[in-house]
Amino acid sequence: MNELIVMTGVTHGMGRALIEYLLAQGHTVEGCGRRTDGVEISGSNSQNCNLAAVDVTNWTAVELWSKSVVQRSGAPDRLICNASVINNPARFWEVPVGEIQQVFATNVLGTMHTMLAFLPAMIQRGRGLVVAISSGWGRTTDANVAPYCASKWAVEGLTLSLAKELPDNLGAITLDPGVVNTRMLQRCWPLRANEYPTADAWVTRAGPFILSLSALDNGKQLTVPA
Repeated sequence: MNELIVMTGVTHGMGRALIEYLLAQGHTVEGCGRRTDGVEISGSNSQNCNLAAVDVTNWTAVELWSKSVVQRSGAPDRLICNASVINNPARFWEVPVGEIQQVFATNVLGTMHTMLAFLPAMIQRGRGLVVAISSGWGRTTDANVAPYCASKWAVEGLTLSLAKELPDNLGAITLDPGVVNTRMLQRCWPLRANEYPTADAWVTRAGPFILSLSALDNGKQLTVPA
């Protein structure tokens, strides 16, 4: 069955690989990134994809985007909150305040804004699944990434609380994608990033797993199988 999948953070890395996979499976994607210039969707799949430049830290921008998506395509079957940034590795007291604020604005407020904008349409229709992309560092901690860890722990708490509030036939889950060789990993583990699968390799496992999830998984903390 063709689904409408709405996703943030689609212009590179895991997000870009995932929308290409979803489109190849025959689904319709409404996606956004901070910048979409230069991003092209391959082949005939492009007709089932709309990309918008949206700053998820800006509530007004997210709200306007959601209204245009719902008006054009309807309420999402799956809402994937993927937009995320990480701080430059450093001890907490050495991370610039502006950098900490950007991590929280993108990872926490961006996820909140996206959920707040699309949930009313999903609730009105009476079904749908929210997937909040988390991290292993949203369930554990490590040195030099305290702001990122804190932001992903917040995403876990937000999403699992939401799961307790949703009506029947809707669900919300957190998803640890595993360790993937993306720009973010190269930023925090530059000497080890190449030891891990690329986003294109990752999506061959992650894509089918994400599509297998449903509202019956509501409230779960899941991880893409290795």
